[in-house]
Amino acid sequence: MKNNRRQFLRQSAALAGIAATAGIESVSAKHSYDTSIQNKLNGDIKDAGMEMSEAFFFGMEERKVALMKQMAVFGAVGGINTNMVGLPKEKPWEANAIKAVNEAWKNAGMKFNVIEGPPSLGEKTKLGLEGRDEEITNFITFMKNLKQHTEIDVICYNWMPVISWYRTKKDAVGRGGALVTAFDYDDIKDAPLTPHGIVTKEKLWQTLEYFLKAVVPEAEKIGIKLAMHPDDPQVDSIKGISRIMTNVNNFKRMTEIVKSPNNGITMCQGNFALMGVDIPETIHYFGEKGLIHFVHFRNVKGGKFKFEESFHDEGIIDMYAAMKAYYEIGFKGAIRPDHVPTMAGDSNQYAGYSTIGTLYAFGYIRGLMQAVSNNNRKSTDVMHSI
Repeated sequence: MKNNRRQFLRQSAALAGIAATAGIESVSAKHSYDTSIQNKLNGDIKDAGMEMSEAFFFGMEERKVALMKQMAVFGAVGGINTNMVGLPKEKPWEANAIKAVNEAWKNAGMKFNVIEGPPSLGEKTKLGLEGRDEEITNFITFMKNLKQHTEIDVICYNWMPVISWYRTKKDAVGRGGALVTAFDYDDIKDAPLTPHGIVTKEKLWQTLEYFLKAVVPEAEKIGIKLAMHPDDPQVDSIKGISRIMTNVNNFKRMTEIVKSPNNGITMCQGNFALMGVDIPETIHYFGEKGLIHFVHFRNVKGGKFKFEESFHDEGIIDMYAAMKAYYEIGFKGAIRPDHVPTMAGDSNQYAGYSTIGTLYAFGYIRGLMQAVSNNNRKSTDVMHSI
């Protein structure tokens, strides 16, 4: 372990001092991500012009950082982890915390490019409780500080109060014995209510409208894009807490509450596929309106009431057709794999985020990107020769 750590430090010359709870506490020897690698691969535009990114929800995992750089994946997606930079008492929406986290990623040779899981957007706002105006004020402060102190212009958020991402099993057996996360509504349909009792869809639409009308105009002024993530899973309610971002019509309704290019979506295609929609068609619908700000490129098996995550190459989505659709709409933003199987030799501690599974996913995604780019180039060459 010590040898691996010394090797990592030599390679990155960036990480020094590890926080006991979450990862990197301080950093030195600044290194920017290599834009020459970022922009080109084998003489063509790299990754079909998109920004390959990885999620870091559990701190700055040094092995994963090293692997990402070796794969020329430079985007770092996550929240403002104040423990990671040795500032556990700092408010994550304030400038000091944001600057420190952004600097840590720069020093590690990565580009902090998307906030996923923003601070100051909790149950008070989503349930309309006392104190929501303070949360919203802090959220607007967060956007301002992001714009001033980072290159980030996308915030991925959701409207799932109390019960967020939910699975009934995190170690279902998939292909070749890989472990996958799974959901079966029958296992929880009779589960008791939470202390919040019944939360209706009407209530969630009211609180979402209140939030969007307060925040979207500010996001426009600041230059931040809001990217709503689908509810996961897309059932009507769990333990009495309703869910509203469960179908395409509701996403259309959400974008109509405040019409703005800054009021967009996270195209988590696994969730949209479980809604029963045509993925390329849905990508074109929202993409041609300029409303897809972030992509979770993943696959699933089953339907919305009973499903499991899958390897990218074995689910219900035509992944080549999906990638082709992103290319055709000219998507240039961050794209990352999500909820990968845990493969042999990896821990299932963070189900869905296996390092080996992630490596497989990136190779698969990059292959699709090159295929789409090359096929487009060949078609263009044929047209020019006629």
